[in-house]
Amino acid sequence: MLASNIIEEIRNGKMNRLLLETYTDESLLDYQRDRYIRIISKFINTYGDQDVCLFSIPGRCEVSGNHTDHQHGCVLACGVNTDILAVVCKDSDLSIVSNNKVIEGLKITDLSFHEKEKHTSLSLVKGVINRLKQIGYEIGGFKAVMESDVPVGSGMSSSAAFENAIGTIINHLYNEGKITPMEIAKGSQYAENVYFGKPCGLMDQCACCYEGLIFIDFHNFDDPEVREVARSFVPYNYSLCLVNTRGSHANLGDEYKSIPDEMRLIANYFDQDFLVDVSKEDIIERIPDLRKRYGDRPVLRALHMKNESERVRKQADALQRNDINTFLKLVTESGNSSFKYLQNVYTNTDVQNQPLSIALMISEELLEGHGVCRIHGGGFAGTILAFVKNDFVDEYHDKIEKIFGEGSCLKLQISPKGACRLI
Repeated sequence: MLASNIIEEIRNGKMNRLLLETYTDESLLDYQRDRYIRIISKFINTYGDQDVCLFSIPGRCEVSGNHTDHQHGCVLACGVNTDILAVVCKDSDLSIVSNNKVIEGLKITDLSFHEKEKHTSLSLVKGVINRLKQIGYEIGGFKAVMESDVPVGSGMSSSAAFENAIGTIINHLYNEGKITPMEIAKGSQYAENVYFGKPCGLMDQCACCYEGLIFIDFHNFDDPEVREVARSFVPYNYSLCLVNTRGSHANLGDEYKSIPDEMRLIANYFDQDFLVDVSKEDIIERIPDLRKRYGDRPVLRALHMKNESERVRKQADALQRNDINTFLKLVTESGNSSFKYLQNVYTNTDVQNQPLSIALMISEELLEGHGVCRIHGGGFAGTILAFVKNDFVDEYHDKIEKIFGEGSCLKLQISPKGACRLI
């Protein structure tokens, strides 16, 4: 459809239903209408008025399964109703404007890895497209204007959403939508690992690709089990609230690295590469020797992983029984385990800096009878996730923002569409 005609349909209200289906929250309609018109207009001003496709790729929330994926355990995760919106048309070469910045150096004829391009958006674009080409899919050029309202640094995986955007565009422009969400997610992970230079797992990319709240079992890492367990928290009258404490992630690389490293020590003790292949009973039986060899924290973190992975299964089962109370009880247990055993809420090298601890304590005070909360994502800085009854969301939002500042509390819902082409 011609870009200008899409703008006209938005102004006439003909896209209201599509926008509501995509973002699930009627209060967002005016914002999304204005946003779409602005981004489509930007495409017209950049490339001219021509036939375009619209793509939506959500950010993600980790609902449960804190630091289990890298040990091939189980996770609950979902895309949410903040997204990258991409306005795209086919072209003979590649040209992308992302958040008002031109990605320099793009050529469809040069998708090779270059060391100097590491840690750039260029490397991600090239890595995703080249990976899809390697596994046998058609590729080609396109012009795109992209804009994200997935907050950077919020733990919502803006990078995974960007990678998935590239894969989703190639999927629909050149492959008739035949590339599976898992193949797109793996292509995105490949780009981040090999081209960008970040050793991430696969959870973020999966969560941004699939529809709804998904259960992922990474035991067979080459072919993970993925199944949808819920389409929305709306029937339960709950919203997700992501609280960004705005703590810095700088200088935390060693803290993040210590978690898989210490879990791997315990797995290797039992001649395994990953904890998923070690039983909890065996760990408990060998605690005296494990403590003597490695100290206490690796043991605590290993047992957290085993319990957390099993907890995810129970949560998925609870949601599929529509048992929201059991699910929320397990969310609290998950958060407590992360704080006490995984120990990723603050760093022991800076005990005076504990914004996540403050956010969790205040949220527990505020949410008594109104919801539950837990650490979100990697930890040590960043965000917490709260499940809040709809009739209490505004009060929770206002009181939290008095502590962490305007814009620190995001009200979210599960994305029912995942990474998709809208038009």
